[in-house]
Amino acid sequence: MTEHPKRSRTDLDHDPSGDSADSRADRRDETSPDTGESSEERAEPTMLEQMGGVSGLLYSSLPVVVFVLANAMFGLTVGIWTALGSAVAIAVVRVVRKEPLQPAISGLFAVGVAAFLAYRTGSAKGFFLFGIWTSLVYFVVLAGSVVVRWPLAGVVWNLLNGSGMAWRKDKPSRLGYDVATLALAAVFAARFVVQRWLYDEDLTGWLAFAKIAMGYPLYGLALLVVVWAVRRSDRRLKELAASAPPVETDEQIEARLRVKYGEAPPNQA
Repeated sequence: MTEHPKRSRTDLDHDPSGDSADSRADRRDETSPDTGESSEERAEPTMLEQMGGVSGLLYSSLPVVVFVLANAMFGLTVGIWTALGSAVAIAVVRVVRKEPLQPAISGLFAVGVAAFLAYRTGSAKGFFLFGIWTSLVYFVVLAGSVVVRWPLAGVVWNLLNGSGMAWRKDKPSRLGYDVATLALAAVFAARFVVQRWLYDEDLTGWLAFAKIAMGYPLYGLALLVVVWAVRRSDRRLKELAASAPPVETDEQIEARLRVKYGEAPPNQA
């Protein structure tokens, strides 16, 4: 009779996958027992990531910088074509990197319109006209949405996330979204006032600086207010849902009404 060698404790504890007990414990710590998602997957995007990251900042600024430099050194025509070329190059890079296509198309469209206006006006400052008047339109739409009690910050956020319109029935939630929408409106109002004044003063270089400085940085401050409103509303709605009475089924309603009017339940009739 052949004796089988006794397996040591370390052999029994050995995982065929090659992972030690410590590494398995580490993985359990990193994984949520409820969702199975890692802590990295559950991490919320940073403010910079929500605005498109460093690449988004560069993408929006590059055509403006290229246009101003090329216009200063080689004239308006070269400035227009280099701005268009940089916008096309950015769109191609986005496609190659498999980034969302919509920002690439909208960015190319905006630069194309700006270049066309610069060509039609025959002035470098015409490159900024589209952005100036777009800011005014955004301000009117955002401020108007607050006046009609449909603040766009709340409407857009909850539509994109499929959260419904329950927030409109809660006055504090709607007030928070009013504040967030007005913060965004204030950003576009400031852009219009400052850049329109620089345009009238024919300060093209400062126009470019204002467009960049009042772009992502200023928008980021308003986005902080939007994040505050979203978290405040979500917390409010969860508290209201938890404190709401349970919804009765049809059978429970029928039984309650029978008890109320002194009738016997169906199974006892």
